[in-house]
Amino acid sequence: MFNPDLRGVLTNHMSRYSLVTATAKRAREISEDAEEKKIIMTEKPVSVALDEILKGDYVIVEPEEIRNI
Repeated sequence: MFNPDLRGVLTNHMSRYSLVTATAKRAREISEDAEEKKIIMTEKPVSVALDEILKGDYVIVEPEEIRNI
């Protein structure tokens, strides 16, 4: 099971809600793209999405009004 340390990701007051929402959105994009191209995925889309976020390949832009919640 993929269980990364999220302290590095949750910097600049980013909320866990934003991280979860962005991960789910990116996972859907990955899944739909693979289905459209008829690619059989061996890794789960959520794992791929979270890996992209951890590497910095996918950047989460959080609105200013929810950063300090």
